[in-house]
Amino acid sequence: MATPKTTKKSAATKPKVAKADKKPSAWTKPFRAIGGYFKGAWVELRQVRWPNRRATWSLTLAVIIFSLFFALVIVGLDAIFSYLFKEVLL
Repeated sequence: MATPKTTKKSAATKPKVAKADKKPSAWTKPFRAIGGYFKGAWVELRQVRWPNRRATWSLTLAVIIFSLFFALVIVGLDAIFSYLFKEVLL
């Protein structure tokens, strides 16, 4: 049966602790978190593929048309139901 060899690690192979690995103080932790949030948000914004002017106007027009359509549907249904309730109650 083979026995595992044990080797002594020299001082040169020990992991060195960098000065940057210091733990942040308690009062700077919220500021670091806020800074990290904005840094991440900026990275995400850089990845966005923004539409051109023509696409923006066409999408804006589509939103306005759909909004007007559904507003007319709601107003129409409101008028129909209020007429029906008036007929039933009177």
